[in-house]
Amino acid sequence: MNVNVTTPGGNAAQPMEWPQGELTRIPFWIYQAPEIYAQEQQRIYEGPVWNYLCLEAEVKAPGDYRTTFMGSMPVVVARDFDEEIYAFENRCAHRGALIALDGGGKARDFTCVYHAWNYDLKGNLKAVAFEDGVAGKGGMTKTFCRSDHGPRKLRIAIFAGLVFGSLSDDVPPIEEYLGEEIATRIKRVLCKPVVVTGRFTQMLPNNWKLYFENVKDTYHASLLHTFFTTFRINRLSQRGGMVVDPSGGNHASFSFVDNQSTEHDYAAMGLRSEIEGFKLKDASLLTSVDEFHDGCHLQILTVFPGLVLQQIQNALAIRQVLPKGQFQTALNWTTIGFADDTAEMQTLRLKQNNLAGPAGYVSMEDGAVGGFVQRGVATAGSQRAVVEMGGAGTTAEGTRATEASVRGFWKCYRAHMGI
Repeated sequence: MNVNVTTPGGNAAQPMEWPQGELTRIPFWIYQAPEIYAQEQQRIYEGPVWNYLCLEAEVKAPGDYRTTFMGSMPVVVARDFDEEIYAFENRCAHRGALIALDGGGKARDFTCVYHAWNYDLKGNLKAVAFEDGVAGKGGMTKTFCRSDHGPRKLRIAIFAGLVFGSLSDDVPPIEEYLGEEIATRIKRVLCKPVVVTGRFTQMLPNNWKLYFENVKDTYHASLLHTFFTTFRINRLSQRGGMVVDPSGGNHASFSFVDNQSTEHDYAAMGLRSEIEGFKLKDASLLTSVDEFHDGCHLQILTVFPGLVLQQIQNALAIRQVLPKGQFQTALNWTTIGFADDTAEMQTLRLKQNNLAGPAGYVSMEDGAVGGFVQRGVATAGSQRAVVEMGGAGTTAEGTRATEASVRGFWKCYRAHMGI
């Protein structure tokens, strides 16, 4: 299929090819073109998808609210006094200013700071300052009706304590959207009430798709992250697996504790499998509790277009991937525990949270490698990446030495984008 796009360094739109159904050769212009970024907002984020918004635990009581994004669209999520959760565009119907300016808190209603238009927790316009004018002069016209004006409202779906939103009437029910295997693996981790233990945002110097591909890429984990292999947290020789839902957009990869696995395959290929002489001063960092009673000590799960559910040992987190232009991505981290955690488990989780994040022992490199790609392909818009590890399919084949879930992402992406 041909698409006309503008690439960096180009003075005019150029036809770029991507054959229909091709998933093993990804054109680099897909990470660069402003036309693509604009289409993504309409066809994906405002289209028939479920966008992760927040945790139900973050809007636990009436009056609680959080602000977030759905692609580039700012969103308010609030629990009203009827106990239901609502979400609406964070945009005043008057002149377009943000309605809520902070990250969250508690409120009875919202008043736009610009001209004091007032909204309830459902997003309904309830009052307009000087609607009747002053001393009989000015004010809104007699035909003005508050119920005709307001920010766009989102459909809400809640699954295992995760709050999703959509502007589309065509998006399928949330469990159908997730697929049975992914839904089961979400409930495996989010099996009881959670509490938020921390939040931070990491800015990445690359297109959002490069990071979302990265977390689906089981092939790179034990090659890029030498902490994984040095301390035998994740090696491709360990027992593990991967599932991809039929749409291709959602996946889960997982591995099990296996102290018998060796580095033979790595050494035979001359790969760096561990850092010689590198030891932990505090070995308790890797003391793990099998809290889900299945021996699975690592699971990374994604839901299209931007949710990552992380279990690395006992470090649990939600990652939200948000585009911030063609060449920048916001990665919002919310670390969690369970409401019934003992003091010892709370300490263990806080300690193991050092494994992931921008300076994480395991995943520090993920914050840089997407930028390496973005810089590397700066003038290669007409060239293609090779995504052929494990063949050309999008289903798991009993190995993590595959890029099936990356191809699954592109299958789902192309379906939504019509590319």
